[in-house]
Amino acid sequence: MRFSAATAADRLLPEKFSLRLRPLTERVDTLLTASNPQAGAQRSSLAAFSIRIVSAAIALIAQITLARWMGGFEYGIFVLVWITAVIVGDLSCLGFHTTIIRYVPEYIERNLFDETRGILWTGRVFGIVASTLIALAGALGVFLLRDHMENYYVVPFYLGLVCIPMIALGNMLDGTARSRSWVLTALTPTYIVRPLLSLLFMVAAVLVGFAPTAVTALFAAILATYVTTLGQFTVVRDSLARVIPTGARSLRLGEWFAVSLPIFLVEGFFFLLINVDVLMVGHFMDPDHVAVYFAATKILALAHFVYFAVKAGVAQRYSQFLHSGDHDRFARFVGDTVKWTFWPTLAISVILLLLGEPLLSLFGPSFTEGYPLLFVLIIGVIARASVGPTESLLNMSGNQNICAALYAVALCINVVLNILLIPRFGLFGAAIATATAMVFEALSLSLTVYHRLGIPMFVFAPVAKISRPEGQF
Repeated sequence: MRFSAATAADRLLPEKFSLRLRPLTERVDTLLTASNPQAGAQRSSLAAFSIRIVSAAIALIAQITLARWMGGFEYGIFVLVWITAVIVGDLSCLGFHTTIIRYVPEYIERNLFDETRGILWTGRVFGIVASTLIALAGALGVFLLRDHMENYYVVPFYLGLVCIPMIALGNMLDGTARSRSWVLTALTPTYIVRPLLSLLFMVAAVLVGFAPTAVTALFAAILATYVTTLGQFTVVRDSLARVIPTGARSLRLGEWFAVSLPIFLVEGFFFLLINVDVLMVGHFMDPDHVAVYFAATKILALAHFVYFAVKAGVAQRYSQFLHSGDHDRFARFVGDTVKWTFWPTLAISVILLLLGEPLLSLFGPSFTEGYPLLFVLIIGVIARASVGPTESLLNMSGNQNICAALYAVALCINVVLNILLIPRFGLFGAAIATATAMVFEALSLSLTVYHRLGIPMFVFAPVAKISRPEGQF
């Protein structure tokens, strides 16, 4: 028997209140039970949103605990090394995890199971091999440059490189699960299980007598990453076995990697864009300042995860709608995804600006220095939310090349402004550089979607003006 919000309200609430809530409860029932693609995308985004809420809470508790135990200096070292490991692990996939999302729905729809098995197998093997080679190259680089690095970074960077193959494999598994709209399987390991295990392993290490240093935290992160990824691999493998019959593999490596390369550039530039400010602060300033800046960005992540949740839920749906041929329906769906992104982000942003200082104080008294940064950084977050997951739409519609170029320009703007502003304005300079780059990103991507697809992808755009450019669809 299916759950019904309307029925539950009728049973539990007085009739007057139940009737007033009827439009809302009926909307909830439609969301939970409808079988159309839009409802499916809403459920996926809602699941992703829920996961990111729990993830944000776990991450906040974990980072506060680490900052309190480790102090700003050691915490700053850990933050810089771990972000670097995550960036390199993500880039090691060369965009293939998103290529999986693009092709698997099409292959299964057309019963091309040989190609399905081929692309999934290629993703796993390529992810492990490429990331391992990159990690080895990174270790060699650290060894050769060790005399030019601060000595307190050398051992932590070696440890961070150990995580890279499992981070890359986890991204491939994430893409595989998202290609089947298995949002829980895709996001839960990375955003809930791994940070929770990292915290638990760190607590256990401290309780048995290890010092709360960056090295200890990285050992905990390594163990958590391997346990999480191997567990996710087992779950995804068993789930695929139930929907994809066994058989031969057909490999279209040239076609797949031709698509992966521009996607890699898009996602690589995007990933660098959202993390380069922390890396630049680490280059120009000491670990204590890295810790303060990272804590500020961690607070803002509570608003930014709305964008990532919607992006995780709609990418595969964009691909489906694009092949449906119904431009008007597709345009309405795109407009809805922008609204799903913007309004929750705006509401959460206002709350965070009101509570930002006490939240930062949980990290330690010195971390409140980062509170004014929130008012600058929030501009970029709201700008990005106002246009929704534009890069997902461009990737799924074959416009990944122009998307990559725009992200490259945004990244260059961010790096150049960081170089110019951090020496003069410190952390404020990093915040200004990042917010400026994000505003440029949002504006340029939105204009590109309108020019290429005829869809005004902006939260305040008039729906009535949606039109199809000649030659599109």
